[in-house]
Amino acid sequence: MKNYKNPDENGYYGEFGGAFIPEMLYPNVAELREKYLQIIESAEFQEEFQDLLKNYVGRATPLYFAKNLSEKYQTQIYLKREDLNHTGAHKINNALGQALLAKKLGKERIIAETGAGQHGVATATACALLGLECIVYMGEIDIARQAPNVARMKMLGTTVIPATSGSKTLKDAVNEALRDWINNSTTTHYIIGSVVGPHPFPDLVAGFQSVISEEIKWQLKEKTGTENPDYVIACVGGGSNAAGAFYHFVNEEKVKLIAAEAGGFGVNSGKSAATTFLGTLGVLHGSKSLVMQTDDGQVIEPHSISAGLDYPGIGPFHANLFSEKRAEFFSVNDDEALKSAFELTKLEGIIPALESAHALAVLEKRKFAENEVVVICLSGRGDKDMETYLKHL
Repeated sequence: MKNYKNPDENGYYGEFGGAFIPEMLYPNVAELREKYLQIIESAEFQEEFQDLLKNYVGRATPLYFAKNLSEKYQTQIYLKREDLNHTGAHKINNALGQALLAKKLGKERIIAETGAGQHGVATATACALLGLECIVYMGEIDIARQAPNVARMKMLGTTVIPATSGSKTLKDAVNEALRDWINNSTTTHYIIGSVVGPHPFPDLVAGFQSVISEEIKWQLKEKTGTENPDYVIACVGGGSNAAGAFYHFVNEEKVKLIAAEAGGFGVNSGKSAATTFLGTLGVLHGSKSLVMQTDDGQVIEPHSISAGLDYPGIGPFHANLFSEKRAEFFSVNDDEALKSAFELTKLEGIIPALESAHALAVLEKRKFAENEVVVICLSGRGDKDMETYLKHL
């Protein structure tokens, strides 16, 4: 069995990954690459980080047997409740880890990008706790559709700067954050929120998010007597919650992995973010991966009802899983995600984030056997999406 979990020494997962960066950023990325493993694997770091995950974030998050959903779909469905973390999503796992790492590297200023706002809130929270200056870049459109999260960031003392170019969404926020980092490279650490960017970021983020699958293994053993489910399902934009949910299962051949991408109005509509269906090999935001682009390499603007999946690429970790057929990828349209969100709310009394609803929609697209164990990563809670939900009530 191949090792899908870790990149090679140059940061490649198969043919995807690497570090394609401006010369001015090279010292920063090189410093991170040289020091990150030594710092995060140290006993001192782990003691502090694990204490925060338990007593501040509220981990372990429950692995909940969704009885009503299971009855409807005639299979055994468990929800990994990342929505119950402090700040309402899985993003806090990585934000806290990287903020701690930044302090150990002597950085005093943090920048981040955000789409749905969950990573922005998580980063703002970590910086408030650790006494770090925080600047978050966010697309102008996302600022409008995720207003509650913008208010939270500001209340936490973070400066929110709108990205007004391009589609005014997530990719443009990443562009602005990278420009900032080039101009402030010695004082600043960039907390990338997903498994994207130049090496070592995909590995760094996947490592901090791997706590999700680490917990699933022992929680499932307690409930069923076995560590491994038959399936793990997660939504994928850049793919941090999916990387975390897949991490400890990715080299287990018997565990099938399913990723749900944002189909938008439909894969062939021109308004989609389903990168594995529409993307070709290219470089985006510092790594080689699958990118939605024209024949001459110009990025095609993505669309999703979900701000967190509205991205024209996919992390190299996931591109490799797709290329090697280790994971099965589904495209979920906006209306399918909405339907699944309302279904979970009415059947289980849980309002999911629109991102997570894409993973839930796989239940309508694929048949599972009655005795199969299906774990779905519920990456975030839906209060940030209430304005969108209200339009469809």
